[in-house]
Amino acid sequence: MNLEHLPLSRQIDFVFAKMKGELCHVSSGTVFIHIRNNVVGKFGIKHLPIESKDGVLAASPKQGLTAQQYESFRQMAIDSLKYKQHWTHGEIMFDFTIRQNVLMASVQFESNYNMASYNSGKAL
Repeated sequence: MNLEHLPLSRQIDFVFAKMKGELCHVSSGTVFIHIRNNVVGKFGIKHLPIESKDGVLAASPKQGLTAQQYESFRQMAIDSLKYKQHWTHGEIMFDFTIRQNVLMASVQFESNYNMASYNSGKAL
């Protein structure tokens, strides 16, 4: 699949489709999406589904996102793109958690610029 020709919103939709199985097994974490030239590169989920009690590690018994929570999260991620302005390189992070069976999520944009791309060999 050549993502360069797809709008960023369709790329985000593709990303969420690829992570759906994992999102349905975690109840909190951060979805990260690296963007270069408005094309999604690396993406994934940062989460810690293992908890310790009295020094013993055990998988968390918490459920992951329900189908409805997943769909709301995916749509929120796509809708958040209207707040991305004037940058083509960076990262988008979606923090999420389930509290009392309600999905809570926030978005953070990180724009990246590279001085080397502005360097024309002339003194500043």
